[in-house]
Amino acid sequence: MEAEKSVYKLGYWSALLASVSSLAYDIGQFAEWFGLMGSGGGPENDSTWYGLVVLLVPSLLLGISFVIMMGSVHLHAPAHKKIWSQTGLVFATMYSTLICMNYFVQLTLVAPALYRGDVSDHIRPFLFNVFNSFTYSVDLLGYSFMSLSTLFAAFAFAGSGLQKTVRWFLIANGLIMPFVALQTFYHPLIWGASLWAATLPGATISLAVLFRRKLREL
Repeated sequence: MEAEKSVYKLGYWSALLASVSSLAYDIGQFAEWFGLMGSGGGPENDSTWYGLVVLLVPSLLLGISFVIMMGSVHLHAPAHKKIWSQTGLVFATMYSTLICMNYFVQLTLVAPALYRGDVSDHIRPFLFNVFNSFTYSVDLLGYSFMSLSTLFAAFAFAGSGLQKTVRWFLIANGLIMPFVALQTFYHPLIWGASLWAATLPGATISLAVLFRRKLREL
């Protein structure tokens, strides 16, 4: 009983933080695309130093909270479905490792350099140029792993009602993976990938509700 309580409590708070972080990122991204943060607007313009801060602080928190949430999903899953949740947790760990490293570099190295107006040779390889940089490709790989994580984890949920809602949001987030992964080959795919703004918060919010409900049942 006490172990279950810990699982659902940690699951609830991590899902709640993931929800807040993803929605904060959504708001920042829409503001940037509408030209409100100095980038010139649209998806193809690179962020300013403060645009990086606004977008990547919640993204870093999402990377941390998401993997904790998926650990709770794995412990919640019934024994005969744990292969799905465990696979989801593995992909979540890969996602979190890649994007947390990437965003930490952006926030502690690139953003301060842009603030100083210093774009020297040691900074250029790490610039976050949309569609055209090493760091952007790492970002796409990370979020492709996130999509795979939610797609596999979806099969750990069965039944109707809230379980069904969780399952379909997780599947929906998984199905945008090709739009995320292949953007550098065909840039308009970013518009399909932007569905993440609804599918990921939908998944995390429904999981937060599920974990909260389970906690109250104990």
